[in-house]
Amino acid sequence: MVVCGDDGLAHRLAAELRGVYEEQVTLVVPASERTVRPPVVGRARAVSAALLDRVVSAAVSRAGVAPNGGGGADASAVGETAAGQRTLEAAEPSEAVLAEAGVERAAALALVYEDDETNIRAALTARRLNPRLRLVVRLYNRRLGQHIEELLDQAAALATGHPGGTDAAGTDAATTTVLSDADTAAPALAASAVVGTTKVVQTDGLLLRAVERAPGETAGPGLATLALLSGAANGSTAGGPSATGDDLGPTLLPDADAVRSAAGRGTVVLEQVSYAADTPSGGSRRRGRGDGGPLGLVSGVVSRLASLFSRQLRWSLAGLVACVLALAVALWLATGIHPLGALYLTLLDLFSINDPAVGASTERQVLQLLSGLVGLLLLPVLLAAVLEALGTFRGAGALRRPPRGMGGHVVLLGLGKIGTRVLIRLRELDIPVVCVEAGADARGLAVARRLRVPVVLGDVTQEGVLEAAKIHRAHALLAVTSSDTTNLEAVLYARSVRPDLRVVLRLYDDDFATAVYRTLRVAYPGAQTRSRSVSHLAAPAFAGAMLGRQILGAIPVERRVLLFVALEAGAHAQLADRTVGEAFRAGYWRVLALDTGVGASGLVWDLPDAYVLRGQDRVVLAATRQGLAELLRRRRRDTTARTAAPRPQVP
Repeated sequence: MVVCGDDGLAHRLAAELRGVYEEQVTLVVPASERTVRPPVVGRARAVSAALLDRVVSAAVSRAGVAPNGGGGADASAVGETAAGQRTLEAAEPSEAVLAEAGVERAAALALVYEDDETNIRAALTARRLNPRLRLVVRLYNRRLGQHIEELLDQAAALATGHPGGTDAAGTDAATTTVLSDADTAAPALAASAVVGTTKVVQTDGLLLRAVERAPGETAGPGLATLALLSGAANGSTAGGPSATGDDLGPTLLPDADAVRSAAGRGTVVLEQVSYAADTPSGGSRRRGRGDGGPLGLVSGVVSRLASLFSRQLRWSLAGLVACVLALAVALWLATGIHPLGALYLTLLDLFSINDPAVGASTERQVLQLLSGLVGLLLLPVLLAAVLEALGTFRGAGALRRPPRGMGGHVVLLGLGKIGTRVLIRLRELDIPVVCVEAGADARGLAVARRLRVPVVLGDVTQEGVLEAAKIHRAHALLAVTSSDTTNLEAVLYARSVRPDLRVVLRLYDDDFATAVYRTLRVAYPGAQTRSRSVSHLAAPAFAGAMLGRQILGAIPVERRVLLFVALEAGAHAQLADRTVGEAFRAGYWRVLALDTGVGASGLVWDLPDAYVLRGQDRVVLAATRQGLAELLRRRRRDTTARTAAPRPQVP
């Protein structure tokens, strides 16, 4: 296996392949990376450690206990070659560098540079050097990624002469998988900040929904228990979270006996496995807009028009329309003319183009005067509507400011690659968001402008920026900038303003993230704290793709990750010709659904334990990293044995 990259994802991926899947790895990184990674980011780690000392002191003073360390044990320096790993220094993945890394003999190559162009150029070179190579390419541009994937697969099929997906030996032919760490990690980051404790994974048209249940709360029929939470994570144990961090960790994929005996521990249970409606790339799906035929179309047009005007102006217009209708009804009752005629005369009176009601009945004269008065009130409202609409059109390219009285929203710090994907995910879930971005040229500003999301431009470490984002009335703070220092400082300041605020922060180093998570839990036992590492969330998907498996998504369970995988039961001896109950292995894997591939509801997710998995069945299962590694290692051994077995001689 060869991994080429210039950031933390490359190192995390290499460690995943080496430590979990026991693969021999060659890691290609720029020379400068060897002096700073892994797992720290140079001087930013020292600044982050100083900031962490502040919250450690607060924890000691509040809890009266001694903290158990700082950022955790550091990994070995990149300059040292770990067991099973060879490291090469190269400024870029040129043809000579790829050849030296052994791409011509490698089974798979991962290109995870931050620059899309660098990855594409290296992928084209690698496909020419080894047409049978399995490629995993990191690209942020989804549409371009689809075209590149088709192009490289077509080139491999022409070069190998096996367009059907398998070669003559029956093994997988060369494939190309394009992934984005932003797309992989965004659902977990967004779910961490969503109201409640629901965890949602939506990828490739598949929707998986899990929910945290409090201790003692029983799951409904047909729901699978995915994990048992630690006592400290529940926040419900007597005395609160452990100050030392020695609490019982989560148990992934427990069996029935473990669930029954886990008194006082919360659970993560599966609520739904289904197909999700496709949403346009980068768009926000709103229920009831543009769906349902003509009525949906009319509703969408009305919603678009309503978005041009403020709420106060819409209420004013609605009130005036109600007054006009009331006057028309009164005129109809007073004069007895046809209702449409009464409405017509009322509108004429309203715009002062009707003849004076001289000699008419008193009721008619009074109604005409009232109509004229309403017409006077209508003029300034119409003028305000015109001016506001013009201002909206002219300011369509401008960023919106958070409106007065806004509350219950998520404050999102950072609109880079990760922040942009998280913003899209939050808006797909109809979660109100206020963004904070320091750079006026951030890639996510255009998305925020299109989605009409309020944005505060400014350095979040400066006083007044978080206040402008209405942090004191927010539901959660999601800090996903590329700087650990900025994320940690923003969280510490927000907690000083709102001690009960729900916070989710992105940190590069996983050991450091664990230390921050534990310390914030001690300092603020009544609040919810989540720390996430993007490389930690994305690396399992990239590793699975290098080994030929489709990772549908990942759900973080405290500091561990639960993977969702789609595979054919016949390719794994642990699944084929076994019942669902027999195929379940506690702590390793569990079959969740059967993909029949028929229609939009082709997933059968409430499978009985007695159902026998046939060889052609395509299943969706939850697996731990060790469980997936065991499945793949067994499959490789079986494949090797089949290919190495002597063929019978034909007499």
